[in-house]
Amino acid sequence: MLKYVNIIGTSIQGALAYRVNFFVRASVNLVPLLATVSLWQAIYRGGKEVISGYTLAQMIFYYILATIVDALTAVTEDDWQVAADIKDGQISQILVKPIDYVAYRLCLFLSGRLVYTAAALLPVVGFVFLNREYLVAPPDLVTFLVFLVSVALSALLQFYLCYITALLAFWVLEISTLMFILLAFERIASGQMFPLDILPAPLAQFMSWLPFAYQSYFPIAVYMGRLSGLALWQGFAIQVMWVVILHGVARWVWSRGLRSYTAVGG
Repeated sequence: MLKYVNIIGTSIQGALAYRVNFFVRASVNLVPLLATVSLWQAIYRGGKEVISGYTLAQMIFYYILATIVDALTAVTEDDWQVAADIKDGQISQILVKPIDYVAYRLCLFLSGRLVYTAAALLPVVGFVFLNREYLVAPPDLVTFLVFLVSVALSALLQFYLCYITALLAFWVLEISTLMFILLAFERIASGQMFPLDILPAPLAQFMSWLPFAYQSYFPIAVYMGRLSGLALWQGFAIQVMWVVILHGVARWVWSRGLRSYTAVGG
């Protein structure tokens, strides 16, 4: 365990060298968000006070939460680094050490999230402050605690999805296209672009069974109190299920990939 703590500490020191880049990235990410908020304000000025159960204040608050969740959970360069490790043969250095590669990458992901969140704190807090009139407290303490756990699980989901995609570098020479496809699909199916429950009921129900809905929409819906009772705990169980499944898939793909990697290297 101590070795992984040391990895996190060393990685934090390395990531601090890019804190300005993280700050700029977080600031730039707010530009499309401001455009989205302006778009919804224009839509509501058309005469409707409630759209799919959302008032204007609730819709804006949804995007505020989406910004916060994204800052806490989004993968930055981890997928590209995994792919580079495989293509450049850097994983050979890990294989000869008593280190589990998944745990190693999780440590790097955690340290990167800590530094990125710290760097993004100022622009995100500034955005939240400008829209402070829309802030709403969670319904109760239990809901808030479920929200926090759900955010942590959301980070794991994002990590495993990107990690599994990056492991395809064992077989595919260039995986950038696959990464961009995954990113684009996540933007839509995770609820970052719009709340999933504004979709037609059958489509929203289908989305609720995919892992993407639990990357952003689910923790936000929990905090806003749009899920309660059986629906809340059922969604939480599905989120946990997907984390377990993707962890297993990541282990399986890694083991299969090592066979291919060993054969090429031999």
